[in-house]
Parts: sequence; C-alpha cells; structure tokens
Amino acid sequence: MTAKRLLVMSGKGGTGKTTVMASLAALADEPILADCDVDAPDLHLLLDPEVRESHEYLGLQLATIDDLLCTKCGSCHQVCRYDAISEDIILDETSCEGCTACSIVCPEGAITMVDRVAGDVFVSSTRFGPMAHAKLRAGEEASGKLVMEVRSCSDRLAWEHGSEHILIDGPPGIGCPAISALSGVDAVLVVAEPTLSGRQGMSRAVELAHHFDVPAMAVVNRAELNPEEATVIEEWCRDQGVEVFDRLPYDTAATDAMMARRTVVEHDDGPLAQGLRRLWVQIQDVLDVRYD
Repeated sequence: MTAKRLLVMSGKGGTGKTTVMASLAALADEPILADCDVDAPDLHLLLDPEVRESHEYLGLQLATIDDLLCTKCGSCHQVCRYDAISEDIILDETSCEGCTACSIVCPEGAITMVDRVAGDVFVSSTRFGPMAHAKLRAGEEASGKLVMEVRSCSDRLAWEHGSEHILIDGPPGIGCPAISALSGVDAVLVVAEPTLSGRQGMSRAVELAHHFDVPAMAVVNRAELNPEEATVIEEWCRDQGVEVFDRLPYDTAATDAMMARRTVVEHDDGPLAQGLRRLWVQIQDVLDVRYD
C-alpha cells in the first residue's frame, strides 16, 4: 500500500497553516507527519515530539585555506564572487557559498573544500504518529536539500509503519523549500487568509502546484474577518479548477490551544474545531477516492 501524500502550504506566512496541519494530524488515523518548514519549524510546539533518532545534515561545502601553503598570490580573491576571501586572503566562512572556484584556481593547492554541518534531521514520536522534522542552523542555506531529507525520512517511516497518509507541513512561500516539499505529493491544501496579500499568496501557491501538475485544494481560514475577500478567493479558486472547502471561522480557540500546546480539535469542540473535522472528512474524500 502506497501512502497518500498531502502537503499543507500557503503562499505567505501567518495564514494559520500549521494550526490547520496539526489538527489534521490529530484527526487522521496513525499518519506519518513531516515538518518541512526547516527554516522556522513550529509544528513541534503543538505536537511535543520525542526525538528517537537524529543525524547531521551536510550542506554546501566550505573552503579552508592552509596558511603554510598559501603564497598570498590573490588568485582566490579575484575569482570569488561572494566576497568571502579578502585581499589579504582571510576567509569569511559566513559568506562562502562552496562554489569551489577558489580551490580550482589556487596554484599551490592551498585551498580545499570540506563538509559543513548545516542542520539536523530528526525522527520523533508524537501522540499522533511518527514525525520527520529538521532544523537549519543559523546562517545556513540550501534549505531545499534539507527539505528533501525530511521528505525521504517520512517516506521511509510510511513504508515501515504501513501508514495510509503522510501529512506534510510545508514552508511558506514558493521558493526552493516549497518546491522540494511539493515534489511527489498527491495533493496540496492551500490555506489562505481573507486579505489581499493572502489572496496573492494563495494564487502563487496554486500556480506552483499546477505548474508541477499537482491537484490543489483550498480553504479560507478566519473567513468572517473579511467575508467579501473570502468570496473573491473562493471564486478565483473555482475559476482555476481548485476544490474549495468549507470556510474556517475565526475562533480564539486557536490561540488558546496553542498556549496549551494542543491542537484545536483536542482543545475543545467549538466552531473552529468542528470546521476542521469537516475539512478532514472532505480531504479524505478527495485523497482516498479521486486520487486512489
């Protein structure tokens, strides 16, 4: 049995994506979870994972200069396009992009490239199921590659546990991390907020999903804060052939649940919790019937 992969994403931050994702995790039957927002992960704040295994993630390589071999000829400084090597041949590690140009042109072989630890990948247990997640270290880049590490871990967990669903909390935006999170999923749920910026972010996320031929679904969170804009978003989605689910209401239970380190559906059975329960039923219909 192949697990269905659902990516929960948004074109911008602050839409309530992780709040929605966490409740879907609580409602699903023994899912595999993946937090692919590796630059600023926060799903763990609601799911309280217990780390079972971890390994270091090696990002872009780092240049190192052997002062005993270096003759200060300046060749490396001339070819570095990132200003990582000064005129007096001092390396700024935070600026090095690992392009290897300096090591290639060095006539003395004084520069070598070494592995650089850029982050950490974790496999944890949660009260809802196993979870793959990661943390990019401060100042590091190449988060798209780290996202793929998390995705690979989640696929392995799904195979080991025979799970039906992999639920993926995606990074905001449409950059490399979002593209990596989108790769190979069965469907995307875009969480939008009823604002102009929310509509623009959602449209970018939908366009990205369509570009990679991934079916997109959408839900408007906190819809009654701006019903007119919510209607505009829903109409745009229908014009684009995007499945639109019931609106999610504004509810202070979202904040209350977060403060209690619980998902909304665990915290109470108010309007938002009921809306999230309906949402999961609708999502299951799409995943398990249409894309089976």
